[in-house]
Amino acid sequence: MKTRRLGRQGPTVSAIGLGCMGMSQSYGRPDEAESLATIDRALALGVTFLDTADVYGPFTNETLVGRAIRGRREEVFLATKCGLVSDPPAGGNRVDGRPEHIRAACDASLRRLGVRTIDLYYLHRVDPKVPIEESVRAMAGLVAEGKVRYLGLSEVSPKTLRRAHAVHPITAVQSEYSLWTRDPEDGILPACRELGVGFVPFSPLGRGFLAGTVRSLENLPENDFRRGLPRFQGENLGRNLSWVDRLGELASRKGVAPAQIALAWVLAQGEDIVPIPGTKRRKYLEENAAAADLTLSASDRAAIEAILPKGGATGLRYPPESLAMVDR
Repeated sequence: MKTRRLGRQGPTVSAIGLGCMGMSQSYGRPDEAESLATIDRALALGVTFLDTADVYGPFTNETLVGRAIRGRREEVFLATKCGLVSDPPAGGNRVDGRPEHIRAACDASLRRLGVRTIDLYYLHRVDPKVPIEESVRAMAGLVAEGKVRYLGLSEVSPKTLRRAHAVHPITAVQSEYSLWTRDPEDGILPACRELGVGFVPFSPLGRGFLAGTVRSLENLPENDFRRGLPRFQGENLGRNLSWVDRLGELASRKGVAPAQIALAWVLAQGEDIVPIPGTKRRKYLEENAAAADLTLSASDRAAIEAILPKGGATGLRYPPESLAMVDR
């Protein structure tokens, strides 16, 4: 597996990481045995940048990842997150960026993961009730205590990133970024490059859609959260399928999988970009990892852009209540 540096002065990590959320929630029934085997296979392939969060499960994903890396801590660059809290009575999640919550959440994550130090600790969402400086100062305290090595932010605006970075160096920003979600190009990605901050795209395969595996909602499990995403619904789905089919045709002509084309496109957007496609199956992990060795020519990239130009996807990436938690 090739490697990349997270930010101008950050750590070196595998060029493609592994998002672990789907092993515990959101995409149908969990399969613990296959998930553990997938993480084991990832490490064997050199995919050593693992991404989890306390809210995934909640809590169970960190425990799963902790089991998978037991006795192999030195092989892994481990990222987790705090600040997004599961709140079933409210019908979803809430944000909590208070310093006391951050400190308690970190200690709990360390216990679940079974490690002494978290390599990269993200604030999962910005709390509008807490100045970002207060949240980051609390996170910086964790660095000083040796509980965390590097700090990150997720789904933040350029303004928030600059304010946070002035308190303590931010190593990475995580945001949704893919062929069908290119909003970061107009704000946070240039800001990251200005400040020397690494950029970590989550859902670089459009939650599986760019892999060509989703044809209708009927084929998704009843508890699959994509059923509630606007891009997967009604006329939006039909319009989006028309161009994903063309992307599949391009992949077929090149003798690769559609997911590999989509991941190679993300990787081609800059050496400072480290995508973390999520999967809970070894088959898709191996397919994704191989994309690191796929080089797109200028004509390939032009053909991809012609199929799906910027802003070409139909529908919002989140329902309005989830978009409201994104710092913009």
